[in-house]
Amino acid sequence: MNADTRTSVMLVDDHSIMRDLLRDALEETGEYRVVAQAADGQEALRLAGEAVPDVVVMDVIMPVMDGIEACREITGLLPDTKVLMLTASNEQDAIVRSIAAGATGYLQKYSGKEQLLATLREVAEGEFRIPGNAARRLARAVRGPLGDASAERLDSLTDREVEILKLFAGGLSYQEIGDVREISALTVRNAVSGVQKKLGFRTRQQMVVWAIRAGVVDNGGE
Repeated sequence: MNADTRTSVMLVDDHSIMRDLLRDALEETGEYRVVAQAADGQEALRLAGEAVPDVVVMDVIMPVMDGIEACREITGLLPDTKVLMLTASNEQDAIVRSIAAGATGYLQKYSGKEQLLATLREVAEGEFRIPGNAARRLARAVRGPLGDASAERLDSLTDREVEILKLFAGGLSYQEIGDVREISALTVRNAVSGVQKKLGFRTRQQMVVWAIRAGVVDNGGE
């Protein structure tokens, strides 16, 4: 019997209707199998340890233990498990705290099905994904002065690398950046990896937050 190659997902939301809708949307693609569901962060932590999902799709605001604390606990327990925060909250603090807790992606619940599936696919592959509007809110929350070492990091990048970093940290996908630059998505992915290595960051999250603090990403003037 062939091994199941679908991406395993745990859904965490205190509304059972939302979990059912997500389960149906994911499983009908044939790419995902939902291996566990939880109604609060504490239950999510327990089930994650048993199911060891590839990805957790997590609400932020929940009883008993909120999604951000659960994200921190799950990523500490299961470092290979990715967490996508899917929430109705649009507060700057929620975005910053989610990323600080180890979330690999952040998406609002009003996003369309195709955007959800595209974001989940990239998060499952280990890529850091937040939409452009969330990136701008993050920019307003964390932007600050750079030290000499950080300024030197920015100066070490070529104009092409700065442009790709700006687009990536601004929330564009590899394909979207490729369309802008008229290059392939694979070339963009390799370029982002090269920038991350050149800057010396361990994760995409660290690189994006640094880029936002450095003023590489436009906050939209809001």
